Amino acid sequence: MLMLLKLLKDGRFHSGQALGAALGVSRSAVWKQLQQLEAELNLPIHKVRGRGYQLAAPLSLLDQEAIAQASSGECWPPLIFDSIDSTNAEALRAIERGHAAPFLVLAERQSAGRGRRGRKWVSPFAENLYYSLVLRIDGGMRQLEGLSLVVGLAVMQALREQGVAEAGLKWPNDVLVGTRKIAGILLELVGDPADVCHVVLGVGINVNMQATTEVDQDWTSVRLVTGKAVDRNHLVARLNSTLQYYLARHRESGFEAIQPEWEQNHLWQGRAVSLIAGASQVDGIVLGIDQQGALRLKVGEVEKHFSGGELSLRLRDDS
Repeated sequence: MLMLLKLLKDGRFHSGQALGAALGVSRSAVWKQLQQLEAELNLPIHKVRGRGYQLAAPLSLLDQEAIAQASSGECWPPLIFDSIDSTNAEALRAIERGHAAPFLVLAERQSAGRGRRGRKWVSPFAENLYYSLVLRIDGGMRQLEGLSLVVGLAVMQALREQGVAEAGLKWPNDVLVGTRKIAGILLELVGDPADVCHVVLGVGINVNMQATTEVDQDWTSVRLVTGKAVDRNHLVARLNSTLQYYLARHRESGFEAIQPEWEQNHLWQGRAVSLIAGASQVDGIVLGIDQQGALRLKVGEVEKHFSGGELSLRLRDDS
């Protein structure tokens, strides 16, 4: 079925006879595969008598060689999947198999994509970027301080280079355009953080998605913001480059050297917010973050610091 998709990806018309000949199957078998493509991948296909079959829009698939050609720095070796449960889950399995870090896991589609707090990450085929980078961390909790915020900065910068000039940060792991989410980050650790461990830097970016009924919050995509389709191979290369830059700064100087830049790009600085942890809620004013990446809130007349993966930050109505 995916071989058929690769024949159709140019967005041009192809006759059933030509497709069958290329695949070595009958025209009726081609028809069945086309129906599967539409049903399983939600890809509209135009069927015109006398002309054949055509994808509603050309399709650009992830490709290791194209990523390498677009890269200017180190090119982490990618594992690319047509469909997978989640890139973070596969990255964790690869670590268990002994796959040497650093490496990337990329997918055209996720059947069980995950965001923070177990939320579903909507993952349509060949539209967005589902990206997990695996790094080995040797002996240093310091190397983990503020790491998810560092990744957020790199993602924001890569998006700005794509023309999303208003991309900004929301503590702890979101990239927004105004109030609309365009990207999210999910970090997972394996091993002993005080000795040797692996960290999976999971990134999901809404790239070319233009419509969905599955997302339960305000969202946008690079294409909706810029009006242009994005080559995801080029975006992978740019994200690799910005991550290499920020990870090197973090490794050499620690998070405190990056903290001011993060605060400058935090969209909710000085805003009235509610911090939610399970059934409890804390209302306050965002002062910034500390040198470990924890949120600094003014609660009443007291400054308090908060960190943890189960926290959710929301703007208050009076903000």
